[in-house]
Amino acid sequence: MTARLSAVLPYWLDRPALEALDIARAADRLGFEELWVGEMATFDAFALAGAIARETAGLRLVVGPLAVGVRTPVALALGLGAVALLGGRPAGLALGASNPLIVEGWHGRPWRPVEARARETIEALRPILAAERSGFDGDHVRTHGFRLREAPAPTELALAAFGPRMIAAGAQLADRVVVNLLTPEQVARVSADIEAAARAAGRPAPPLTAWVPAALEPGPAALAQLAGQLAVYLPAPGYGEMFAQAGFEEVVALARSGIGRRDLQSAIPAGLVGRVCVMGDAPQIASGLAEYVAAGADTVAVVPATAQDPAGERVLAAVAGAARDP
Repeated sequence: MTARLSAVLPYWLDRPALEALDIARAADRLGFEELWVGEMATFDAFALAGAIARETAGLRLVVGPLAVGVRTPVALALGLGAVALLGGRPAGLALGASNPLIVEGWHGRPWRPVEARARETIEALRPILAAERSGFDGDHVRTHGFRLREAPAPTELALAAFGPRMIAAGAQLADRVVVNLLTPEQVARVSADIEAAARAAGRPAPPLTAWVPAALEPGPAALAQLAGQLAVYLPAPGYGEMFAQAGFEEVVALARSGIGRRDLQSAIPAGLVGRVCVMGDAPQIASGLAEYVAAGADTVAVVPATAQDPAGERVLAAVAGAARDP
């Protein structure tokens, strides 16, 4: 593999919350270049990233993807600035659509229009992160008069993309585009779409990052963990369409029928888990990740299964070894 190598904090629903810190330490110790710190139902992403920044030395942190409809540009800039200052090194920020359950249900904020709000947030953030005073009036985002006292070093802004509109927004405005739970064939199509949209906008195509769950020699517990995570994403707008495109229309329909998450987890076919995750021994994992690189991913971000591999130590070590000895 010749791609940039990243690790992702997975927030498995069946694992202790503080395992996130153990995963971060393991990734740092094993020589991973960067760590993605998202947000689910445990930590505030910036608080966790700040703690990790104080405990690691070599990791570049990317906070997100965070739901674009939840935080203002000022809140995003304050959080990212804190992480960069506490860590003494640049940090990246990723934004994404999330889903109505989180944005509307949990936070009471409007979910739509996602693409327009993402564009305006990126445009409003750029000058703030460059230590300029804010002054932006959009249809959905407004900010005036704020300036960070300690502006972070030059910051990469990534956008999580599903569907043609978000892919186009990422290709036209973001420094990176990130996708999650896609097959290599789907990554190749997204890569081509990014190239076309960026070319039409007259700019170089931004790098593409693919998040890929990985399990080293998984047993029943690890397979159940992976299926349980898919059960969370299957009903979500964008994700469901991607899974259907990969040939799993029936399980997407089941997920959107109101079935309980545990029942849905039991109904997820092994074929779906195998299409969007890499599993097996170390050479099989290396080969699976290499397929994503060949499909156009500039970065492979490994999401370690930990049910039978605490902190993902073994699978992260296998991936790091494959990167050192391609």
